[in-house]
Amino acid sequence: MSSALAAIVIDLDPNVFRVGGFLITWHGIFSVIGILATIRLGQVLIRKDGVRGDQVWDLAGWMVLIGLVGARVLYIWENYQQFVGRWEHVFFVSEGGISQWGGLFGAMVGALWWSARHKVSFWRILDAAGPGAMLGLAIGRIGDIINGEHHATATNLPWAVEYVNPNTLGERYLPVHPEVAYELIWCLLLLAVLLPFHGRLRRALPPGVVGLIYLGLYAFGRFWLSYVRINSLVFGLRQAQWASLLMVAIAVVGIPLLLRRRRAAATVPA
Repeated sequence: MSSALAAIVIDLDPNVFRVGGFLITWHGIFSVIGILATIRLGQVLIRKDGVRGDQVWDLAGWMVLIGLVGARVLYIWENYQQFVGRWEHVFFVSEGGISQWGGLFGAMVGALWWSARHKVSFWRILDAAGPGAMLGLAIGRIGDIINGEHHATATNLPWAVEYVNPNTLGERYLPVHPEVAYELIWCLLLLAVLLPFHGRLRRALPPGVVGLIYLGLYAFGRFWLSYVRINSLVFGLRQAQWASLLMVAIAVVGIPLLLRRRRAAATVPA
């Protein structure tokens, strides 16, 4: 029975089925769907810059691979206490445990490496990856809502969620903020506002600016939403907040530099 008069009760098993020793979870399923959606939207957008379809899948493969490594490494660094005395579980990815910001920064490193190797503008890749990432993150958060993995603070608001399934990763019978749902809504809101004008913005702004706008605005929202999460603090802030501040700083510094570089190039005599 719910312990709150008004709460959205979630009684869903986060585990779907097991294949041998490999556990299939809703988190994993929606993460895969989110990655595929990110690639597809990015493919549609970057083709307008002359990047071939086969190149997109090669690029996406490296971004996903290095992104997954980054996501796992940052999670382990943040939650190393879970692995003390059982370090072999570092490789048990099916048990869960990835960092969203580790994945995003890892994917950016993968894109930077691939662009240098194939002589394709990293900034044009970023312009396509920005909206793709928002779509992928929104879809991935559906799995997080189901499994209750990311703990949030308690609340008596009417849209509080309460996890009751015995296998849930959330706090059972405690109405909490649906923080990951807030993130889902924020990602979709950014898409709804910016995506209809993507082509116009790309033509008006230097390569890279549109992508930094997406990622910078996402990070700005993620910083404030992290206050309703329950995570360990590092120098007074949560790890996701420090990562968000880094992304905001990259956008705040990078956008003026890219605009200045275009103006400087326009004033160079032919």
